[in-house]
Amino acid sequence: MPRLLIVDDHPLYRLALAHTVRELVPDADVAEAETLDDARVHLASAPDTDLVLLDLHLPGSYGLMGLASIRGEFPAVAVVMISAHDDPAVIRRALAFGAAGFIPKRASPAELKAGLRAVLACEDFVPEPLREAVARASASPSDGELAARLASLSPQQFRVLGLVAEGRLNKQIADALGIQERTVKAHMTAIFERLGVRNRTQAGVLLRSLELADPARAPVE
Repeated sequence: MPRLLIVDDHPLYRLALAHTVRELVPDADVAEAETLDDARVHLASAPDTDLVLLDLHLPGSYGLMGLASIRGEFPAVAVVMISAHDDPAVIRRALAFGAAGFIPKRASPAELKAGLRAVLACEDFVPEPLREAVARASASPSDGELAARLASLSPQQFRVLGLVAEGRLNKQIADALGIQERTVKAHMTAIFERLGVRNRTQAGVLLRSLELADPARAPVE
């Protein structure tokens, strides 16, 4: 029985996707999570999960950092990115960061079923109409190296890095995580070393390179 986890902050979409998955794969055990932290907790309690369907623009995941964090912490679990945004360059980057495939939110039931079958069979998946464009899209040579560096961070270091991305100071991070400030400083030293940066400014630049604009959340002019 395949075990799947849907991670998306839109309850109605999660419900609809879960319903569709159960129709397509009747024996599937489908769980849901609203945030990246919820997903981590679930995967820690259910390490035999086969597949995560992860919203590419999940709030708090800082773009591709969320993908890298799950791949680093749970390397045995396949992750498929779900998004309304099907830019071939974005898909190419997601694949470089460890995604096993990409399924558009507008995918037909047939496409969704094909994607689930492929990934559960340990194959990569990109919808046929997008494959050529994704193959032609340029990928940064540094993406693979950066993904590996991010994957080397511990779960707590990811949480610290996420709060750094929000602009919080060490004391604020310590208060938010319930740890001592000297522990935060130790985490920061380790994070800088593993990411190959020297200070918060450089870390901020690196994090911004992972952000992905979400057309669904763009302000209406």
